[in-house]
Amino acid sequence: MKIKPAEDGYRFSRVMYILEAALEYFISIAVGTVYLARLTAYIGFSDALTGILTSFVSLGCGFQLIAVFLANKRPVKRWVTALHILSQTLFAFIYLVPLFEISKVAKTVLFVAVLLVAHIVHNAIYSPKTNWFMSLVADDRRGRFTANKEIVSLIGGMAFSYALGALIDHFEAAGDLRTAFVICGVGLVALMVFHSLTLVLSKEKPAEEGEKISTKQTLKELFKNKTLFKIMLVSVLWNVANYATISFTGTYQAKELAFTAAFSSIVIMAGSLVRAVFSRPIGAIGDKFSFAKMLTLCFILEAVAYTVNIFTAPSNGKVLYIVHYVLYCIGLAGANSAPINLVYDYVERSQRTGALALQQTLAGFAGFFATLLLSPLVTYIQQNGNRFLGLDVYAQQVMSAISLIIVLVILVYLNTVIKKLKRLPRADENN
Repeated sequence: MKIKPAEDGYRFSRVMYILEAALEYFISIAVGTVYLARLTAYIGFSDALTGILTSFVSLGCGFQLIAVFLANKRPVKRWVTALHILSQTLFAFIYLVPLFEISKVAKTVLFVAVLLVAHIVHNAIYSPKTNWFMSLVADDRRGRFTANKEIVSLIGGMAFSYALGALIDHFEAAGDLRTAFVICGVGLVALMVFHSLTLVLSKEKPAEEGEKISTKQTLKELFKNKTLFKIMLVSVLWNVANYATISFTGTYQAKELAFTAAFSSIVIMAGSLVRAVFSRPIGAIGDKFSFAKMLTLCFILEAVAYTVNIFTAPSNGKVLYIVHYVLYCIGLAGANSAPINLVYDYVERSQRTGALALQQTLAGFAGFFATLLLSPLVTYIQQNGNRFLGLDVYAQQVMSAISLIIVLVILVYLNTVIKKLKRLPRADENN
């Protein structure tokens, strides 16, 4: 007999997961591309260094392999909550670093160190936390559930981003960014408290027989799983494509395109709105057909988005960048959650925490080192008077061209390799 989701005793915990994801998203906005660029500009970082710092999100993912060694520490609730408090406190702290009366070199070292440790800790617990909550969701509802989760995060994120942008613009106009940074830091601490409550109030499903296996056995089975490595390549390539462009977006908006923080917030809101609108329809495609087919649609949209961004320049930036970002966000409605759902479609239950960790580890390092390798090219183009291969072009336009090529490769791979893989039967298909 199939148990209805409302009757399984975990409905409240699923609601808490939706709220937890929203609060975590708010914090990620505050330490992400646009607002991170404001902090680094205040300290005096170069565009290349800011790009590398932006890709710390990806580098942090590279430390998710730690989760393989933590997978058997069940229940995960207590230590996941404690480490989340630590990482989010560190995120709040970076807003205070620019205010310290120390040398620029010391500020740089402290800022980089705190941000990196925060991302490492955050990502070390990502896979166990994701598996904790996703195990509470029925297989035939994963697409729609993750869509609902994104919708709440995005709508809330729109309001949060606009408020944050207006706050920073207000104090910047008054020549008092220091006060804005203090308010932001205190606000992130408050978000951390509410986020912690969602974890504390949630239940954790007991580990099933066969889920707890030794770390050695887990690693052995993971590295023997050829299907896992085939689906991981999608995440690796997407992270390279994504970070090739997004790592340098914050500085491009603030400098070449001359966007104010408030206007950048409006752009983010527009993207969040369309992503929220399209999340459920795209999620339903994954539930009804497959997440591989859903990804094909999403990456077609991403290809178009990067094509538009290739032609985005200061003369047309306020129009074309919005078009690019809206298309990019519609694609993200599935591209962000599908890699997780691919693991649940093709990997056995006992390997999922390790599989998620290994997938995010490889994808994370790929995204970071792609940014690291591309940063000198960005610097070269800028120092060469925004010329490349004899063309007048901005560095970020070249990065978008690189992202486009990689996304086209992903589309070919999805339709020649992934579509041939045999999906595991879902729980509802066994009833």
